[in-house]
Amino acid sequence: MTCQKLCLALLHWEFVYVITAFNLAYPMTPWRFQLSCMPPNATYDFLLPAGISKNTSNSNGHYEAVEARFNSSGTYFSNLSSKTTFHCCFWSEEDKNCSVPAHNVEGKAFVSTVNSLVFQQIGANWNIQCWMKGDLKLFICYVESLFKNPFKTYDLKVHLLYVLPEASEEWPLVPQKGSFQVVQCNCSVAGRCECRVPVPATRLDHTLLMHFQVKSGGVTFQSPLMSVQPINVVKPDPPLGLHMEITDSGHLKISWSSPTLLPFQLQYQVKYSENSTINMREADEIVSATSLLVGSVLPGSSYEVQVRGKRLDGPGVWSDWSTPLVFTTQDVIYFPPKILTSVGSNASFHCIYKNENEIVSSKKIVWWMNLAEKIPQSQYSVVGDRVSQVTFPNLNATKPRGKFTYDAVYCCNEHECHHRYAELYVIDVNINISCETDGYLTKMTCRWSTNAIPSLTGSTLQLRYHRSSLYCSDVPSVHPVSEPKDCHLQRNGFHECVFQPIFLLSGYTMWIRINHALGSLDSAPVCVVPDSVVKPLPPSSVKAEITVKIGLLKISWEKPVFPENNLQFQIRYGLSGKEVQWKTYEVYDARSKSASLLVPDLCAVYAVQVRCKRQDGLGYWSNWSAPAYTVVVDIKVPIRGPEFWRIINEDTTKKEKNVTLLWKPLMKNDSLCSVRRYVVRHHTSRNGTWSEDVGNHTKFTFPWTEQAHSVTVLAVNSIGASLTNFNLTFSWPMSKVNAVESLRAYPLNSSCVILSWTLAAGDYNLVSFIIEWKILTEDGDIKWLRVPSSVKKYYIHDHFIPIEKYQIGLYPIFMEGVGKPKIINSFTQDDIEKHQNDAGLYVIVPIIISSSILLLGTLLISHQRMKKLFWEDVPNPKNCSWAQGLNFQKRVDIL
Repeated sequence: MTCQKLCLALLHWEFVYVITAFNLAYPMTPWRFQLSCMPPNATYDFLLPAGISKNTSNSNGHYEAVEARFNSSGTYFSNLSSKTTFHCCFWSEEDKNCSVPAHNVEGKAFVSTVNSLVFQQIGANWNIQCWMKGDLKLFICYVESLFKNPFKTYDLKVHLLYVLPEASEEWPLVPQKGSFQVVQCNCSVAGRCECRVPVPATRLDHTLLMHFQVKSGGVTFQSPLMSVQPINVVKPDPPLGLHMEITDSGHLKISWSSPTLLPFQLQYQVKYSENSTINMREADEIVSATSLLVGSVLPGSSYEVQVRGKRLDGPGVWSDWSTPLVFTTQDVIYFPPKILTSVGSNASFHCIYKNENEIVSSKKIVWWMNLAEKIPQSQYSVVGDRVSQVTFPNLNATKPRGKFTYDAVYCCNEHECHHRYAELYVIDVNINISCETDGYLTKMTCRWSTNAIPSLTGSTLQLRYHRSSLYCSDVPSVHPVSEPKDCHLQRNGFHECVFQPIFLLSGYTMWIRINHALGSLDSAPVCVVPDSVVKPLPPSSVKAEITVKIGLLKISWEKPVFPENNLQFQIRYGLSGKEVQWKTYEVYDARSKSASLLVPDLCAVYAVQVRCKRQDGLGYWSNWSAPAYTVVVDIKVPIRGPEFWRIINEDTTKKEKNVTLLWKPLMKNDSLCSVRRYVVRHHTSRNGTWSEDVGNHTKFTFPWTEQAHSVTVLAVNSIGASLTNFNLTFSWPMSKVNAVESLRAYPLNSSCVILSWTLAAGDYNLVSFIIEWKILTEDGDIKWLRVPSSVKKYYIHDHFIPIEKYQIGLYPIFMEGVGKPKIINSFTQDDIEKHQNDAGLYVIVPIIISSSILLLGTLLISHQRMKKLFWEDVPNPKNCSWAQGLNFQKRVDIL
């Protein structure tokens, strides 16, 4: 009774529990195969497609058996036995041997269902195809049911169970059930399921063991065990960049690129079709290269191409077909249609000309440049009956014409030209690349400019380089293996690239590549060794000073640490100011750390900078060091004391004479370089010699009490007193010596007066003269200057007022004292009148000349107006018939 209740309960369940015994794993093929599961009461001819054998042998091992037991009740299943076994096997178009297991196969499956009548009658079939994606990351299987399910409520659920060992050693024939990982497949309404298994890159060549669990119509089927190495079933992505172009020989070149970087080489299947007015054809070819040449191209033809790829040697799966590409030729074919080349190179165009469905003979084709210049026939070549060629040797740079940056090359019939043309771009790629290595020897900066290169729309520029292990070759060349370098455009218009780190003794061959859709151009390569283009750091610790007691500009510095080569130095110096007028001095001794220079002004502030460079001439000058400045200090004692003069004030009532000494402050060039104080040294016969410190004053008064009194003014700085000084002796007897006989003053203008004088007869020991002048009507300060004793004429430059009267005096200076002066109170009268007359003449003559020019211009203008006024109606004799033959220059007397 208990057993009957249990059986009744099981009748309402829809579940399957399957345990499959694995004898041998089915080696998975890279093509599509089928899984077929059949009950024993079904005829194989009905279940299997045509050509599938019913071999009952299990010698090949490509089968497994699944036994199902149906415990059912009711009339619907009353004709079935309580135990039903399903036999499952794999087969494909390439291997049509579907093996059926023997009766002693181990492993059984017990199935309990109420909706399994259909499967028990006809079995089930599924299409399966598995491959490894082109990115080598996912293993994908597609499962598609071939059974048309009559029960709309049936669900299709597929699970993939797999084992991917970490090591590549073989697994036991019967893996443990718990070692399988389960992947639920994504099934669509149409009955197609996709299963995805992630495969690490390190296990691509390991053996993947797997089987499917398919649930459909309440029945769960389990496939036999399958094995595969993912690397053997790779399905690449479709080829990329499909492109068609016409070669120089007039063939159609189909080219493409490999989709991804795979660890093996691919083979490609190319199918194409041609449709032209002459013929139509289709072709299918397999090649190992990424291009294919198709026969001669005809004008007005259309070509359609598709490409797919697969592993070349070894198993694999064909990729999907690429997107179809259509290429249509025009009535006039240029190949190539556009050429990008550089100055000095040669370029050739080919042409096929079709006129009214007829191809023009290549011998009848002529070529034109810009439809303005016919190209000489000496540049033509006949490639074939249909193809004409023109060659341009030693090309010059293309001159832009408005928005056109190319030359148009026309292929023409003898009598007409088609509107289509080829384009010729010629660019001057002479780009200068300069590099310098920093003073720390850690990086190399390279700069280049493209200002001289005309811009080409759609082009990009890139610096490429190749590094050799040691130094440069004698003739740099573009290396086939090169690397790009990122460069950044600076504000000054230069591109700047930085190499860091660097190898000091390696040769860096670099060039600029112009990339364009038409091709690429390379500038002339240059090779640079970083050690040869070092720009050192500037010298440090630069100091400048004027040496005390020697009077030289001394500059000292410290050599930079890098580079370790011998260096030469360059010094520039100049007077400090807004705009320094630099002078340079070279130091070639690498061991020198200082230099001493002669300078004209020892009391000025000098700015000094130093830079360095390798002594062998390689590399660059460093930047100038930070400027160092000298400090003005006293170098030596003053060269001389100040020149001075005196004013004598006499008080007759007290019978006293006071002498006031006047002098001008000593200049820096004479004081070297400052004056702290002045000292007046006295000498008299009675009191001897004594000195008085007057500080920084330029005036000093003392009493004149003795017959002779000598004074000297000394300048004193921080080093000492001046050694050379001016002396002046005040002597009563010498003040009466009249050595100057006459004195004349000639005013040239308001800023200059000429003095001339004559001396009285006698033998005088003159030292110099003192010229003194002042305005008589004012009690202002007197002005004076010292002149040599040999001078008899002197120009006084000052601001002289013509209406004022001046007192001018000339004092002879003797060793023994100051002689009697010659004093005049006015300028010489004759000279004044002459000067005034000359001045009037200077004013009148320019006025007369200007008036004459104005009058002459007025007469010329009046003459032209009179001619127009009186001769306007007089006929031209050449235009009058009655005047023909008359001589108007001959006089005719009128009676």
